[in-house]
Amino acid sequence: MRDPQAEPSDLIRSVSRALRVLEAVGQSERGLTVKQVARRCQLTVATTYHLVRTLAYEGYVIRREDGTYVVGLEVADRFRELVVAFRGPAVVTETLRRAAAETGYSHQLARFVGNRPTITAVAEGPRSPYVDDLIPGFDDGAHALAMGKALLATLSAEQRARFLKESGMPAYTPQTITSGEAFEADLAAGERRGMQIEINQYRNGLACAAVLAVNDRDPERRVVLQCALPAGELMTSARIVRTRLLSTAANLADALKD
Repeated sequence: MRDPQAEPSDLIRSVSRALRVLEAVGQSERGLTVKQVARRCQLTVATTYHLVRTLAYEGYVIRREDGTYVVGLEVADRFRELVVAFRGPAVVTETLRRAAAETGYSHQLARFVGNRPTITAVAEGPRSPYVDDLIPGFDDGAHALAMGKALLATLSAEQRARFLKESGMPAYTPQTITSGEAFEADLAAGERRGMQIEINQYRNGLACAAVLAVNDRDPERRVVLQCALPAGELMTSARIVRTRLLSTAANLADALKD
């Protein structure tokens, strides 16, 4: 949700409106007509028509035969560029892939992007439960995922409280931590353990473990390594998981020095 208080004085309204139109079209599974877009974006039909025509010309939306508009392929191109920018040096990708191949577990890198814990690179492992959310660009559920906990643990208690208040703590499962006090206790336990974990907090049957790979005074340069595995396996193999994560994190730290 946009903060009206943070609106820049030089905001270009037409650009803002075009992005709202693109968001509305992207959120619709069946596509939208110009009138439907106008209603959802609270714009006039005439204004919406010109915005949609421009977005269609640029390839960001596509007009179908029934008159509805859907997201265009240019959006996919921008997403691929984002993934490449997030991924970093090729050695980072190879390190993640090697860890996934050796353990069978999916591995993810995460860092703060716009003050939000965000997954920036992924290597899938065949033994991990498949979760379609955990892809580059995913920035939800920080309180319920180990990568979010590991990044939030680098902030002050006041900064964490502010983040959790703004983002909320929705219950993804009955095991999700939904109070700030319980969250602080969970982070403290992770610090003592030397590894932040979650078991069945984001998805039933899923567990995640995470360690800090790169620490830095600049929050945006802090990097966390997470692996996802079946919940039962983390409960029986936590020490092995931690040892492997720390080893991989050290390799990543070397690759990311520059």
